[in-house]
Amino acid sequence: MRDLAGRLGYLVLAATAVAYLAVYATGLGRLPTAFDYLSILNTTLPLVFVAIGQSLVVLTGGIDLSVGGTVSLCVAVTAVAVTGFEQLPLVLAIGTACGVVNGLIVAAGRIAPILATLATLPIFTGAALWVLPVPGGSIPPQIRAVLTNPDLPTGLIWLGLAVAGWLVLRRTRFGMRVYAIGSDAGAARAVGVPVERVTFGVYALSGLCCALAAVFYVSTTTAGDANAGAPFILTSIAAVVVGGVAFTGGRGSAVGAVAGAAALALVIDVLFFAGIDPLYQALFQGLFLVVAVMLGSLAMLLRRAT
Repeated sequence: MRDLAGRLGYLVLAATAVAYLAVYATGLGRLPTAFDYLSILNTTLPLVFVAIGQSLVVLTGGIDLSVGGTVSLCVAVTAVAVTGFEQLPLVLAIGTACGVVNGLIVAAGRIAPILATLATLPIFTGAALWVLPVPGGSIPPQIRAVLTNPDLPTGLIWLGLAVAGWLVLRRTRFGMRVYAIGSDAGAARAVGVPVERVTFGVYALSGLCCALAAVFYVSTTTAGDANAGAPFILTSIAAVVVGGVAFTGGRGSAVGAVAGAAALALVIDVLFFAGIDPLYQALFQGLFLVVAVMLGSLAMLLRRAT
């Protein structure tokens, strides 16, 4: 029971993958092709990056509700301003700046994370609408060929780098301090951990992850939308919970959240191939999210009980 929470994301992903294969084979009479797997991978990558950033914040005992606004703003800037690889650092800097604002409010202003990020959410979303009032824009084909090539598994490389980056960060002093703050901020401060500075860094990294998600989103969809980030608020939190990251902080892994993100992304394909009316797909997706969050909470309770 103690390891159930940590493994929940992988179990949910396995169950969702089986359901996907079943409904796909039943509907089309064959197994998915390499193109199908690549499409799933590419559409999952934006949520993967947001989930990693959200995991870092939750591990400190906080939450980032502004991820939707940050993604929207970076999507808008990417679709409007990016004409080559040389503009991508600008997008990453904007996302990081959004995280810096959150970090300053939470760490220096001592404002509760849920209130701070709830306040910055409409600010970032409004800025996105100012940059891109109507859906549109584009991304150069050469960027798409490197990030989310529909014919080559380039997405696997970026997924592997994202996971490897987390595994390295987890073992650094900064990573250990993140867990220490989530477990007991007061005790961490007593032993010399710079709580405010680490908290500031966590929100900055969350903003950077949102910027990466935005670039991959535009690369996948080939266009921008100032409201593109809204769905990531709920799904990133659900991915974190399903992945076994404790909302009290100090427990869990972003790798589990990546598995949770992949499972949530697969749900859309399961509903599509199951023949669910598009008008009701949002309902069933919402029900899945509710069940997933309940399973994550139950797993946490069982771990505490043992």
